[in-house]
Amino acid sequence: MSDFIPKVPIELQIRRIIYEKFNDIDANFTNDQVFEALESGGDLDPLWIVDDTESFFNKICDSGLARNIAQNFTTIYLKLFEPMQEFHCDACRYDICLGVAEEKRCPNSACNSLI
Repeated sequence: MSDFIPKVPIELQIRRIIYEKFNDIDANFTNDQVFEALESGGDLDPLWIVDDTESFFNKICDSGLARNIAQNFTTIYLKLFEPMQEFHCDACRYDICLGVAEEKRCPNSACNSLI
């Protein structure tokens, strides 16, 4: 097991990537596309594979931000329910991205404060 600790929590990185690259309710995207962006950003444990991020995508679906529209082995195809907006969490001091109708709660699992 690696001792790698990202500078920005993975769940916030994933949401930032979706906000910046896939913030279109008419388009779909995959966990593989988001994982590639995570890898290229360099703030990810180099030992991780796309399967290590599955729980983060499940949380995104459970939160009501996106829905799983198809799955093929480890590839999850997703579509946003609504556009995302950027907020700032005063508690953990990170900029966060949430869906318009999502509960205004920090998605950082170490914080979870109301926004």
